[in-house]
Amino acid sequence: MTKYLHTMIRVTDPEATVRFFELIGLKETKRFDSEQGRFTLIFLAAPGQEGVAEVELTHNWDPEVYTGGRNFGHLAYRVENIYETCQRLMDAGVTINRPPRDGHMAFVRSPDGISVELLQEGHLPPAEPWASMPNTGAW
Repeated sequence: MTKYLHTMIRVTDPEATVRFFELIGLKETKRFDSEQGRFTLIFLAAPGQEGVAEVELTHNWDPEVYTGGRNFGHLAYRVENIYETCQRLMDAGVTINRPPRDGHMAFVRSPDGISVELLQEGHLPPAEPWASMPNTGAW
C-alpha cells in the first residue's frame, strides 16, 4: 500500500513562509531543529490532514541561492471560499498571479517563489473585482 506523506520545499525565510501558508489555512504540526545538520524542518497541514498530506519546509541555516521555483510545479489546496482566501492573501501583500476570474482557480507564489494553486470547493459564480483582474507575472 502506498500512502502520500508530504511534499518538501526549501525555504529561505521559514517564518515568512509559515505566515504565507497560514493565510491559506494550513497550521504548523511539528518542527525539528538539527544543530549538527544545520537545518530546520517545519511541517504544515490543512485541518484534519495532519499526518496525511503535509508540506515540509526545509530551512538550511547556511545561506544558499535557490532557483527554479517554477520547475517544481505547484502545490494545490482546495479552499472553502476562493474569493475570501485571495482577499486575505492580497491584504497581507501577496500578489495574486492568476486571479480567480472563473470562481474556481487562482495561483499565488510563496515567499520563495513556489507556485501554489487554490481551487474552490464546489464552484462560485464569477465576481468582481476578480472577474476582470489581469494575470500578474508567471504562475
